Amino acid sequence: MKSKRQLREEEENEARVAEIMGRVRRMDIRTSRLVDDHLSGSYASVFKGRGMDFDRVRNYVPGDDVRMIDWNVTARTGDPFIKTFTEERELTILLMIDVSASSDFGSSEASKRELQTEIAGVMAASAIRNRDKVGLVLFTDEVELYIPPLKGRSNILRVIREALFFQPAGRGTNLNGALDFVNRVLRRRAVVFLISDFRLTGGQTPAELQHKLGVTGRHHDVIAMSVNDPREQELPDVGVLRIEDAETGEVVELDTGKAKVRDAYRQQAVNRRETMTSAIRRSGVDYLEFSNGGDWMPALMNFFRNRRHRA
Repeated sequence: MKSKRQLREEEENEARVAEIMGRVRRMDIRTSRLVDDHLSGSYASVFKGRGMDFDRVRNYVPGDDVRMIDWNVTARTGDPFIKTFTEERELTILLMIDVSASSDFGSSEASKRELQTEIAGVMAASAIRNRDKVGLVLFTDEVELYIPPLKGRSNILRVIREALFFQPAGRGTNLNGALDFVNRVLRRRAVVFLISDFRLTGGQTPAELQHKLGVTGRHHDVIAMSVNDPREQELPDVGVLRIEDAETGEVVELDTGKAKVRDAYRQQAVNRRETMTSAIRRSGVDYLEFSNGGDWMPALMNFFRNRRHRA
C-alpha cells in the first residue's frame, strides 16, 4: 500500500506532466497558426531539394533537349530515347538550440528559451508539411540531446517538448563543439538552423566561431538566428543592482542610478553584439536577429523574401 507521501508525489508528477503537455499543445497550435498565416508556400520556395534524380527513359519527341538522349538505350533499340529526371525534394532540417543558462532569462512574459522554441516550432511545422525530416540538437557547453531527423507530426510535439522542458546538465555555451558534432553526425547536406543568444563562454572567441560556421556552411545550408532580450542591451534606472551571469555565476554590483554606468553597460553590449554579428556575417552563413518580447515574424518573413530574390 502506498504512503500518503508517495500518493502526493504521484499526484504532483501527474499534474506536472499535464501542465507540460498543455503548454506543448498550446505552442503547437500557435506555431501551426503562424505557419498558416505567414509562411504558407514561402518555406518550399526558399529551401530546395538536393538536386535531380533519374526517373525513367521515354521516346524522344522533337523539341526535347538532345543532351538528354540516352545513347545506350537508343543504340540497343534503334529508336531515340531521352532520360527524364525528377527533383529530389525531400530535405533534412536540423534545429540546433542553445539551452544554456542564459536562455532562461526574459524581461517580458516569455523567456528567450520560449522564443527559441516558438521559432524552432514554426520551422519544424513548415518542414513537416513539406514532408521533410526534422532533427534536434540541444546544447550547452556540451551536446545535451540529439534526436535524429524524422518525419511526422508527432516529431514536432517531441521537438517542442524537449526544447521547452529538457533539463541540461551544463550551464555554459560551446557553439564550436556543437557545430563539430553536427558535422560528424550529418552525412548528407541539410538545412541547419542555429538558434542561440551567441553569448560565448569558456574562452571561445568570435573569430573561432566564424571559422567553425564557415566550415559547416560549406557542407550544409546554415541559418544563424540570434535571440536576445532588450534588458541585456540596456539597464533601467533602479538604483543599486546586483547582476549575476547565469552561465559563469559571476556577480557584479552596479549603481544604475548613474548615467555613466548605464552608458558603459549599453556600449559594452553594443560592442559585443557588433563583434559577434560581424563574425557571423563574415563566415558566409545567413543571419537573423530576434528580440524577445516583440513581434519576430516580420524579420523571418523578410528573410524569406530576400532569400527568394537571391535565388
